Amino acid sequence: MSNQPQSAGAGPPSAGMGMQHIPPGGAPAPTQNMSQQNLNQIPLKARSQPANLPQPPKSSNLPLADPTPQQVIEYLLKKGYNRTEQMLRLESSNLDRDGKPIQERVEDLGNAKYSRGFRLLKDWIEQNLEIYKYELNRLLWPIFVYSYLDMVVNSFPLDAEKFFAEFSSQFEKIHGDELRTFETVKLPQQVLDNPITTLYRSSQYRIPLNVHVYYNLISFLESNGKGGGTVIIYLLQSHCEIRAIKQGPLDQYSFEALVKKANSAEEQKPDFEEGIPGAFIGVSNKDIMNNTAALKLGMMAMDPELAQDVRAALEDEDTQNPPELGKNSLVDEFDRNIKREDSEDGPSRNEIPLPATRARDVVMEVQKIKENRDRFRIDGRTGGIGPAISICLFTFHNTLDGLTCIEFSDDTKMVAVGCEDSTVRIWNLNGDPLPSLVRSDSTMPASRRLIGHSATVYSVSFSPSVMGPDNADASAPSTAPRLLLSASSDKTIRLWSLETFTQLVVYKGHEEPVWNVRWGPFGHYFATCSLDKTVRVWAQDHISYLRMMVGHDSSVPLVAWHPNGAYIFSISDGPDKSVRMWSFVTGECVRVFAGHTEYPTALECSPNGLILASADTSGTIILWDLAKGTETKRCRGHGKGGVWSLSFSAESSVLVSGSSDGTVRLWDVKLPDGQQKNTDGEILGMGGQIDASRINVGVGAAIGNQANAPIAAGGKKKGKDTMITPDQISAFPTKKTPVYKVKFTRMNLVMAGGCYMP
Repeated sequence: MSNQPQSAGAGPPSAGMGMQHIPPGGAPAPTQNMSQQNLNQIPLKARSQPANLPQPPKSSNLPLADPTPQQVIEYLLKKGYNRTEQMLRLESSNLDRDGKPIQERVEDLGNAKYSRGFRLLKDWIEQNLEIYKYELNRLLWPIFVYSYLDMVVNSFPLDAEKFFAEFSSQFEKIHGDELRTFETVKLPQQVLDNPITTLYRSSQYRIPLNVHVYYNLISFLESNGKGGGTVIIYLLQSHCEIRAIKQGPLDQYSFEALVKKANSAEEQKPDFEEGIPGAFIGVSNKDIMNNTAALKLGMMAMDPELAQDVRAALEDEDTQNPPELGKNSLVDEFDRNIKREDSEDGPSRNEIPLPATRARDVVMEVQKIKENRDRFRIDGRTGGIGPAISICLFTFHNTLDGLTCIEFSDDTKMVAVGCEDSTVRIWNLNGDPLPSLVRSDSTMPASRRLIGHSATVYSVSFSPSVMGPDNADASAPSTAPRLLLSASSDKTIRLWSLETFTQLVVYKGHEEPVWNVRWGPFGHYFATCSLDKTVRVWAQDHISYLRMMVGHDSSVPLVAWHPNGAYIFSISDGPDKSVRMWSFVTGECVRVFAGHTEYPTALECSPNGLILASADTSGTIILWDLAKGTETKRCRGHGKGGVWSLSFSAESSVLVSGSSDGTVRLWDVKLPDGQQKNTDGEILGMGGQIDASRINVGVGAAIGNQANAPIAAGGKKKGKDTMITPDQISAFPTKKTPVYKVKFTRMNLVMAGGCYMP
């Protein structure tokens, strides 16, 4: 039987068949009886070899010659082993013609190699998706440290010095002390003698990464091996321990750890930790930034066409109803507001696109000017000095502790609550039937139940509205709220029509329960926050979110808007408990405020856009200066349990707070004259002592300074002491009613709501 050419990938020959020898080049060796046609297919290099080569013994036990790397790559690619094929291709690209590894050039062994790798990683992180940037930034510090120490240990002091000078500045804010230490380490022996460098070299730096982030990282480094990816992989394998997890990094303060601790008597060890025990890895918010970025805190200018229509309507109103003696005309009031809005300190309308104006917008702006002129004026009045401020309290009975949130509409006509039974309830505060475009034979009720969520509703929000004119006819556009948003632990946000009381849209995107939802100051846009650690911005006419703000370490329970619509505030309940300010236009974090030590419970921005107020479960209220990015002062007086709601007066001079201690309190926003602040930002002075939970003063459904004298700073000491700072104006106790919501109207009346809890 004649010998036939056999491919390298064929199986072993059958018994009695001769086996041909395949040279390393992959071409079959020519045999004596090979046809000319087959000979023409042999490469020229193989033809030059003598044809009478000795044949191997005819034995089926001899192994086949090793296939070439290219043949193996083609086989892996054919079988679908893509990752293995990529790794083999990467390794083969670094071999010479004889199959030996190509030695790196001498100049690549020092600063060039490490600098190229660090720069490659840093640039890739900066160009990555926003959702991944926070976790990927964890890699830069350990890569920087181990690159520098490797160059010192390998006796490249000049290269190490250049590397340090080029990349150390970005770590100065958080790791300044470590940088001062590393700067003094220039010799291999110093690396062994220094305790900090020894700690880093003797331990592996733990880096918890989301599994998707981890796969993206490895794929990028493998595909850019020659550009510096190889050295980064070497550093990660030699000095780091990457833990791929599904939920992101967990620690003893995370939501998952707290749940485990509550379900088990013994303390649970954190699932994943970052860094090296004994080495400083930075504060909890590792991306805390410099609070000096320029902000546009002024009001957004009104649309020119809308301003022209509003001015014409105000002129007609002044003609029909001239202002009283001593009052400004509506046109003068409007011109003063327009001048304030036209300042260069506010965002432009091109940055935040809004829908085209309608006739309803003209009526609403006219009513806002009327309320701005005729409202009850409030000036700062520390210690209770000045005109009284009235509060109207609405108490919900027989709730069985099933209400989770309360919200009043801007026109003061409706109230909505979220319930644990996954429903939303709406009432008309005047007791009148709720109007509906859907005709019904029966009498329209004064309350409605909205059904659609499948889990507890944690937040509701009315669309912007204004109290309608007194002499409005039936043909005039309605200024009442038309839409209602609700957020639930079923991970959805739902949009409801207040004209038909039906569900319009279901917004999906959050991966965990949604804690809070807020309409923007001009409507159309709204913001949400969730247990998934993100803040998202949505548009009414888009089914998916427009912006996702990522940076908080843990769950985000609260969100708020700046009055000009250009910024969003959020606060985290994790170990840092920081307040963050996000740019709506860019999605970037522009301010970080740190100071709370307990879990946050309330967040609100002042109408003038200069002050932010936040509160926590200890009863402490902190006021922040947005322009400077610093804490202004702390207000104390509420008992423990949490300040659940905050609201500013129209002038931004007075703050009202409602708490679980059953009181509504008023605070002077300005720092009292002659008062000083201590190191904690708390103003010093003679503050009264009072236990708000022990006050037993009869209060009806409506309470005010006229009916019940407020408890000002300087009250008596009863039971457990609660320090009251002197900036408290007054305190209004309720009848065993924790206050869920407080709201200053545009006329400076305070509306409050709570559930009776005997």
